[in-house]
Amino acid sequence: MADDSKIFLALGATSAVAAILVGSVAAHLPNEQLAVSQSFYLPAMQYHQLHALGLMIVGLAAARFDRSPWLRWSGWLMLVGTLLFSGNLYLRSFFGYHELHALTPYGGLAFLLAWLLLAIGVLRA
Repeated sequence: MADDSKIFLALGATSAVAAILVGSVAAHLPNEQLAVSQSFYLPAMQYHQLHALGLMIVGLAAARFDRSPWLRWSGWLMLVGTLLFSGNLYLRSFFGYHELHALTPYGGLAFLLAWLLLAIGVLRA
């Protein structure tokens, strides 16, 4: 599981870098250049940042509680949630691309399950 801890710590740090890059690009665009209102962009950023930290928490927990499948699934679900939830909202915000919007709730569900599995993994360790 030590490899899992490194993977999730690295994914969390990389996700945080991506959130900073997306945020800095959006900060330098004129508001009218965003394809849709910031009602999509702001939640995407908030959830992206939160779950970048969540991935790092999973990595730290995986280092502490070796070989927990609950933690492994938690980390992968956080990553999937980030792609489906934040990724879809970014597509809508920057490009006006709405064709994948039906996947966004599945990203939210992945986030919920990820946090639940993190709790179970820590309690069962």
